[in-house]
Amino acid sequence: MAKLKLTQSANRERAVAILARLREAYPHAECSLNHASALELLVATILAAQCTDERVNIVTKDLFKEYETPEDYLKAPKERLEEEVRTCGFFRQKSASILKTCRTLVDAFDGQVPGTMEELVGLEGVGRKTANVVLGVWFGQPAIIVDTHCRRLTQRLGFTKNNDPDKIELDLAKVWPRESWTDFSHGLVFHGRAVCHARGPKCSACVLVDLCPFPDTAQGKKMAK
Repeated sequence: MAKLKLTQSANRERAVAILARLREAYPHAECSLNHASALELLVATILAAQCTDERVNIVTKDLFKEYETPEDYLKAPKERLEEEVRTCGFFRQKSASILKTCRTLVDAFDGQVPGTMEELVGLEGVGRKTANVVLGVWFGQPAIIVDTHCRRLTQRLGFTKNNDPDKIELDLAKVWPRESWTDFSHGLVFHGRAVCHARGPKCSACVLVDLCPFPDTAQGKKMAK
């Protein structure tokens, strides 16, 4: 197989082809966090930090029945909320972030989740990744969601050499079609879970193998052995 060109213009062309294949392979790729409101999505995404979406969905199934508004969270004793989210890990930090965020929502946004990056990252426990989930999934804005799957796959695909999520986001914004940012992010998550694992990626079964430089890298060859 001819060596892939990884210039910015070549990466733009590859991005279009890769997106098309991801959409065909995962036509129903979407956010895996269960939610019925912007607040539920925001809380679920805060809980999902260093935790699986599956575990978060188990926790929020009961949590969201009890807490429907920011005011509901603020009425709850801190210790009770901590216990309710304990199995998501870092439960004290996450419950504190949820409570501080809800206080800001009530005080500054009339109890509503704001719809801009600047406002969202001003909330406690909300970084660009969490903000992009809310913007892309709930508000329908183009958003690059740099989670662990996105970072791993975009490095392997040759779209970025960075490890810092903010720098990865900037790299991807230069080559991904803007209107596809959210779909692309979801497609990578599904592909990362199904095929492009952190250890033992299934390159022989990958629909992107001819568009990916990873199998020919030293790391890729080592994993193939």
